[in-house]
Amino acid sequence: MSNSAQIRIGIIGAGNIGNVHIHTFKQLPDDVSVQAITDAYLPLAEQRAAEHDIPKCYSTAEELIADPDIDAVVIGVPNQWHAPIAVQALRAGKHVLLEKPMAIDVASAREIVRAQRESGKVVMIPHQMRWESIPLQVKQQVDQGALGTIYNAKVGWFRRKGIPGWGTWFTQKEQSGGGPLIDIGVHMLDLAFFFMNSKPVSVYGSTYAEFGPKKRGIGTWGTPNWNGHFDVEDLATALIKMEDGSTLSLEVSWAVHMDTDSNHFIHLMGSEGGASIRGNHGKLLTETFERAVEVDLTVPSKDEGGRVRMSRHFIECIREGKEPATSAMAGFTNNLILDAIYESSRTGHEVILDWTL
Repeated sequence: MSNSAQIRIGIIGAGNIGNVHIHTFKQLPDDVSVQAITDAYLPLAEQRAAEHDIPKCYSTAEELIADPDIDAVVIGVPNQWHAPIAVQALRAGKHVLLEKPMAIDVASAREIVRAQRESGKVVMIPHQMRWESIPLQVKQQVDQGALGTIYNAKVGWFRRKGIPGWGTWFTQKEQSGGGPLIDIGVHMLDLAFFFMNSKPVSVYGSTYAEFGPKKRGIGTWGTPNWNGHFDVEDLATALIKMEDGSTLSLEVSWAVHMDTDSNHFIHLMGSEGGASIRGNHGKLLTETFERAVEVDLTVPSKDEGGRVRMSRHFIECIREGKEPATSAMAGFTNNLILDAIYESSRTGHEVILDWTL
């Protein structure tokens, strides 16, 4: 592909997240366009095609992937289908923008990494949070050494009443891989690793299901299926130790009796300074003349938004043949830790991470 050629995108999964990607790509220059779409529920794909003037609407992912005019695909389907579709797309020579989590488990994540390396194509996991303005400002300070050595970090996301789609694939482990840990916890892991420059080596964690089995803590996302079931966690907590001795603590919930504003948070503790992010607000913290000093971080009034920056990065990686910031290996790292937390909770013991591919 020449640098001047238009990059043609195919959308696999026409639901809410697929629609978000369509809107985002439409904000990029005309050298990128969405040319095809498919969904397991064909009428939804046809509706999106009509809404966005998408030329081609396929009845299956296989048909879309086989289209020689499609350069890259966006995969926004239930977790259990991430690896099978991604591997098929890579083997067909397509670049892949794959929604989080990269895979339902670490074994499936390995398959994606291997297929990516064999194909040489771009695989990117669209963790949009690290592309937002406040995290980017914090990252700049981290890279400049303003925080010194980050020796501890605390990240999390508490929802008081937010179980999505009770009884649907969201709450069935065979289809989702887990509950809030794999749903929103993976975002917080990615954000932490954005700032911490060390390899995770071990995990100790616990998971709990105190709301879902009782059909309590139900949120507004998704339509419940009361004939389904709930066999995932609704809260998870973990301590992750890094190769350089630093630590990362993680706490996430879909439902909890707690005074919470439902925002994600991250606190970085460095030898020379710290940083805190809560939702869309952030601050830098340090000490000067023996006084605590705080600097508020603000989002520029005309900020284009994290998803636009993220999508532009994906296109740049395709054009320039470079590795994305959230590559297949980044996705593998997250899956490795997620599986280790579930295993630690099951056994009650620390899990040493196995990086074998």
